Amino acid sequence: MANTTISITKETKKALIELGTKGETYDSIIKKLIKRFAWKKLDDEWNKILASDDFISLDEL
Repeated sequence: MANTTISITKETKKALIELGTKGETYDSIIKKLIKRFAWKKLDDEWNKILASDDFISLDEL
């Protein structure tokens, strides 16, 4: 897989370093953040559906 360069501020770089562990690459930290965000987004969507839809219990079927 080809690598690319992205421009980030020093503040963002510092935040990435603080979120990672010793020896962890920026790439792995960003991947971890993306994965957590995706799960959070999915969880929020499910909670929105659960809060707005009417459900029938299995006993009622």
